[in-house]
Amino acid sequence: MQQTRIIAAPQQSLEAAAALARAAGYGAHILGDAIEGEARDVGKVLASITTQIASRGQPFEAPCVVLSGGETTVALRNVSEGNGRGGRNVEFLLAFGIALGPKVGVYALAGDTDGVDGAEEIAGAYWQPDTLTRAQTAGLRPTISLDQHDAHGFFQALDQSIITGPTRTNVNDFRAILIHRRAPNGHSDE
Repeated sequence: MQQTRIIAAPQQSLEAAAALARAAGYGAHILGDAIEGEARDVGKVLASITTQIASRGQPFEAPCVVLSGGETTVALRNVSEGNGRGGRNVEFLLAFGIALGPKVGVYALAGDTDGVDGAEEIAGAYWQPDTLTRAQTAGLRPTISLDQHDAHGFFQALDQSIITGPTRTNVNDFRAILIHRRAPNGHSDE
C-alpha cells in the first residue's frame, strides 16, 4: 500500500515564518495562504493595508510582519516580443512598491518557494525604503518596468533579486511585509 505524506504546505510555511517573526519581537499576521488575482492588483491592495498599518496602526499595530501566500497571475499587455522579464512575484512586488511610495520603515519580499519566478532562475525580489530613490538615481522608471512586465530587469538593476537556486519543493508563493514601527506623527519611520 502506497502512502503519501505532506511534509510542507502553504499554511505551514506561513506559520513557520510567523514564528520566526514573533521570536524576533515582531507581531506576525497571516492574511491567508490562498490569495489569488492579478499580481499588480494584489500588490496595490497589500500596499493599501501596509499604509493603514504604518499611518494608523490598523488593522495591526506596528512593528509587525504581514504574511501571505497563494498564486497570483499576470495578464500580459503592452508587451512586444522580446520585452519584459518577470514573474508574478516580482510583478506583485513592483506594483506594491509603486503604490506604497517612499514609505520609510517598510520592507517586503516576494518569491516563489520553488526558486523560479516566471521563466527565470530567480525566486523573487525584495523592497526596501530607498528602492524608489535608488531606482531614480539609476535612471530606472518603475511604472514603465511594470507596464512592460520587466520587474526582473528592474530588481536586477538594483541588485535586489533573490536567487535561491532550485529548492526541490513548491509550497506556493510567499510574501512578507515588515512594517518596522509607526511614528507618532502617523508616518512609519526607522
